[in-house]
Amino acid sequence: MTSLNHFIFGIYPYIAFTVFLIASLIRFDRDQYTWKSDSSQLLRAGQLRWGSNLFHLGVLFLLGGHSLGMLTPHSMYEHFISAGDKQLVAMISGGLFGILGFVGVTLLLHRRLFDLRIRVNSKTSDIVLLWLLWSQFALGLATIPLSAQHLDGAMMLNLAQWAQRIVTFRGNAVELLDEVNWVFKAHMFLGMSIFLIFPFTRLVHVWSGFGTLAYLMRPHQLVRSRRIGLKPRDRVRA
Repeated sequence: MTSLNHFIFGIYPYIAFTVFLIASLIRFDRDQYTWKSDSSQLLRAGQLRWGSNLFHLGVLFLLGGHSLGMLTPHSMYEHFISAGDKQLVAMISGGLFGILGFVGVTLLLHRRLFDLRIRVNSKTSDIVLLWLLWSQFALGLATIPLSAQHLDGAMMLNLAQWAQRIVTFRGNAVELLDEVNWVFKAHMFLGMSIFLIFPFTRLVHVWSGFGTLAYLMRPHQLVRSRRIGLKPRDRVRA
């Protein structure tokens, strides 16, 4: 178990992130026509509007919140908010947007499974991906009651320290998770696995969203008018 724990939380994060980046680049280079969200809106809009909006609202907030909360060193905010208060804020906001995302992905999964036209036109990866996202939201919500048992913020600090040590290639990261409940570990493992399969699913269209932001911040294009006169030999005699 010690070796497995070391592999999952000490080595697997680097494997997942490397595949996430390199495979995304290869797919963009070799299969650009598959780089799309494969929307099924034309088959039936129905639950798509509510499901998609709730899912995207929830997942975007949670991605930003997890990134900011896990990767920000404690020393940068300890003078403004305590670890316990920060954990409480994370539980409330994460719970709210987690519920929104969970409802959204449930609607999308139900639509994908029980609408015959959409089910026939779905890839296996589409259904597997939705199940994984559904499970990830469920595990995330399941961590909230466990976090409520440790309102001093110590558990949150351990998880943040693990993430920061992994990102900065520092040692002794896995030991920080020795006392962490298996629900947290399952949530972390599934999250890394979603990054691993990211380049091979419709999730790659997320990169296009970042590309759009870069496009909006591009410098203005300069357009100058120029009169082009005809040379004497090109003029038509009356």
